[in-house]
Amino acid sequence: MKTLALFNHHPECSNQCCFGVMRALEPRYRVKWFDVRSNLDEVLNESDGLVFPGGIGDSDSYFDFFTRTKANKIANFISRGGRYVGICMGAYWAGSRYFDLLDGVNPTQYIKQPTATIKRSYGTVAFVFWDDLPYQMFFYDGCTYVGEGKYESVATYTDGLPMAIIQGNIGLIGCHPESEEFWYEKPYQYINKHWHKGEHHQLLLEFVDKLWSK
Repeated sequence: MKTLALFNHHPECSNQCCFGVMRALEPRYRVKWFDVRSNLDEVLNESDGLVFPGGIGDSDSYFDFFTRTKANKIANFISRGGRYVGICMGAYWAGSRYFDLLDGVNPTQYIKQPTATIKRSYGTVAFVFWDDLPYQMFFYDGCTYVGEGKYESVATYTDGLPMAIIQGNIGLIGCHPESEEFWYEKPYQYINKHWHKGEHHQLLLEFVDKLWSK
């Protein structure tokens, strides 16, 4: 069983996101949490991949958590074949201003795109196509991706912009397939009819399986 190290720092990489990721992936992966106080060398030596989830906050909070030395260790781990899974804020962190993991493509705010169907930052659901099937997935200022680099698009927003991609051993998701039932309650009860009953957890699990098959 592969071991995934899951970064937790509430609220930026929130407890809620981490618990959702754990429940989605534990059927086939060993998930271990780590944080800014963890011995990063030990974490990397004991892991096959890293998961950076989302939460509440600006992606520039990255600079509060990762010195250049720590960031370089993580980038080297990925360059040696370790997997990287980034969800929402964790997807932004794969970009050139942060861990700088991608080739020719950068995560950027979806809501700032001219064709975006969601225009401001708040908790809602985005209409997406995942493997060409329609879903309504929890969204909170997630990313799309720009640039000429090659990647596999696993899911798109309804305007055709990529929402979930795989490039080599890096998998990024703009929405929140790890979302749980209470996410759709207060203060977001207006979307409670869109609770996915665990179906999106299965999509996340299959996404990570696909990443490992690369």
